[in-house]
Amino acid sequence: MEDLFRPLYQERTSQLNTLGVLVVEKNEQNKAFTENFDSILLIIVKEVEGAVFTKHYVDQNNETASMYIVADQQLKEWLLLGTNRKVIEWLYHGRIIFDRNEFVHNLKTEIREFPFYGRKIKMTIEFAKLIKRYADGKAFFNDAHYLDAYNHVLHSLHHLARLAIIENGYYPELTVWNQVRHIEPEIYKLYEELLTSDEDLQKRLELLFLASDFLIHSRTEKGAGHLLFLMKQKEWWSINDLLNHDEVAHYAVDLVTLIEYLLERKLVRSVSIQTKGHGIFHRYYQVCKEI
Repeated sequence: MEDLFRPLYQERTSQLNTLGVLVVEKNEQNKAFTENFDSILLIIVKEVEGAVFTKHYVDQNNETASMYIVADQQLKEWLLLGTNRKVIEWLYHGRIIFDRNEFVHNLKTEIREFPFYGRKIKMTIEFAKLIKRYADGKAFFNDAHYLDAYNHVLHSLHHLARLAIIENGYYPELTVWNQVRHIEPEIYKLYEELLTSDEDLQKRLELLFLASDFLIHSRTEKGAGHLLFLMKQKEWWSINDLLNHDEVAHYAVDLVTLIEYLLERKLVRSVSIQTKGHGIFHRYYQVCKEI
């Protein structure tokens, strides 16, 4: 397979647009890791037509390979948002066969050491998703839609697990529950009981809501830390200004639910500003001075 790859990546390493090339070999214990291909060739470039360019190959021995050409900006966005964890795993575990100016080495270091600011924004992204899923799960539960509630609560536990992993200074892997079992066994136990308990679904959900409230509430200041830090930079914010802020854009889809939750937790307060209409006020938001 190496002989098949060589002409593919050698052609590209001579191009200044190419920043790095990695090879990922099939894992016999987990063939899905390489999408059932024998090998993955990951090529990182400055620019590519579209976010990702993909080609599939097979050699005379019927060994298969998949080549991915990814723009570095797209890769960095995935690293921040965690929206394509498989490619991030390839980057982390892949063998470097070309590295211009240590670009790939520095990316691997960033994943391993997880710089503080990267953790801060990533925690708020996960926390915002967690609050949205959890709130929707409770609403469905209160309306006796237990299967829909179960679906949302299960997703909220995934976000809680990822939040705990990031909080402890690690990058969430594909095998999140294997990680969290060692880092935060209390969260793993909640997940296990939701899936395997002999109680009926309604009772399982009731117990989970009771047990997980504290785990979520105790993480609020850290989980929402990026938003709270940003909001302290101005006396008050309109919801539109927050939604259109470059960094908040990463979790804007869940922002309104997050703001309402922070109001409830008294970490943010609303400020009423008179409009031109009598008796109608603009609603602005500011961080409570106590925090």
